[in-house]
Amino acid sequence: ANLTLFQTVVAGDSWGLIAVPVIEAHPEVGIIFAGSLMTLVFGVLNLIVAVIVDTFAENRSKDVNSIAKELDAEEITEKRKLGGIFAKIDADGSGALSYDEIVDGAKRVRDFARWLRVLDI
Repeated sequence: ANLTLFQTVVAGDSWGLIAVPVIEAHPEVGIIFAGSLMTLVFGVLNLIVAVIVDTFAENRSKDVNSIAKELDAEEITEKRKLGGIFAKIDADGSGALSYDEIVDGAKRVRDFARWLRVLDI
């Protein structure tokens, strides 16, 4: 009986030759065949969906890593730009900005004024 159930449900051998006559002779057995088949089908479907979801999750994590790398590269570029702007603003060449240099720089260095505007300052 177990071999017949295995052959019919798992292997899919001869549903018409094995399962149908058994179900016709004993209808209550149909519940076992149907339950076993549904369990197998949903188990396989669940496995397929799990593989698909895992693949997409892995691709998303790779995407997150590439986005983080791009943001890091942008940060480095922006810091270089700011360094150049601060060098233009540093009137006395001391390497430090005073309040007066910042105010004067906001008036005469257009890029610095744009940064301040973006920062809403």
